[in-house]
Amino acid sequence: MFDESKAQHKIDTKTKPLGALGRLEDLAFKLCKIQKTLNPKVDKGAVFIFGADHGLSREGVSCYPQEVTKQMFYNFASGGAAINVFTKQFGLELKVIDAGVNSEDDSQFDSLENVITKKIAHGTRSSLKEKAMTDEQLEKCFEAGQEVINKHLPTGCNLIAFGEMGIGNTASSSLIMARLLNLDLETCTGRGTGLDDNELKKKVSVLKEVASKHNSCTEPKEVLQAFGGFEMAQMTAAIIAAYESGLTILIDGFISSTCLLVASKLRPEVLDNVIFSHCSNEHAHALLLESFSAKPLLDLNLRLGEGTGSALAYPLLQAACAFMNDMASFESASVSSRNE
Repeated sequence: MFDESKAQHKIDTKTKPLGALGRLEDLAFKLCKIQKTLNPKVDKGAVFIFGADHGLSREGVSCYPQEVTKQMFYNFASGGAAINVFTKQFGLELKVIDAGVNSEDDSQFDSLENVITKKIAHGTRSSLKEKAMTDEQLEKCFEAGQEVINKHLPTGCNLIAFGEMGIGNTASSSLIMARLLNLDLETCTGRGTGLDDNELKKKVSVLKEVASKHNSCTEPKEVLQAFGGFEMAQMTAAIIAAYESGLTILIDGFISSTCLLVASKLRPEVLDNVIFSHCSNEHAHALLLESFSAKPLLDLNLRLGEGTGSALAYPLLQAACAFMNDMASFESASVSSRNE
């Protein structure tokens, strides 16, 4: 059984004043606790991006057309997006999962080696008219999310970060957050990809109508079914599977945190393995993080998604491991410790 007191003792007896490395010490302790070792490692990290389209995006909740999901998904797969730049810089492996991208020709993705095809359908239905997913589609999403972790995790990987792409998924996240945390929609709804004041007002109005239509949905999976996207459902299942596999889970922004919210309602213990990478500039993310009592590592006003915040936080995890493993102790360095 892992002894937390030994981890804290090892941190406290490094050649530094007590607590001098601040939150890096907290991060090192968390990594030790997750990995159940005094010598944590995160040198085999991977980022999995789940992409899918949302029927709700056609109801005026985004300032970008649905086609952008497909275009950006191809950009991820072919190496041209911000997340590609950062994963390459920091030595993270990148996998892109087609959970339900609305593409006319699915074969355009099949030839790209880092794409994993788990397409449920060409986008969800509009939750303004009916539940976004059928019962069968939701279950297929959970099966697919588990398979992504169990069958496609890179060899030796012990840390996974999640990203997403899906025009309309901030609207879905707002609906899910409001329902599961019992908050009003205005509090949970932001500008997403850059709505102006009038567009934001319309978004809130549409979401209130959607919420009213599915007022009876209160359990985590039925809330996800009513409001979510295929990429969100698969990510939720993948988070649970990652916990079951003992992985360190690095959570990105608003949408990833919303998927974690659903996962934690289903399996509260998943939070034991989670590190929160950053607080995004999306309106409700800070409040959502507060519901987890989370202290994210970064606050850079990011609102890009894709897993970019997680990738940027990754070097801090490497630094925490390096300090834990390589920094001398007072005893080993023959340095006098603090006077008692």
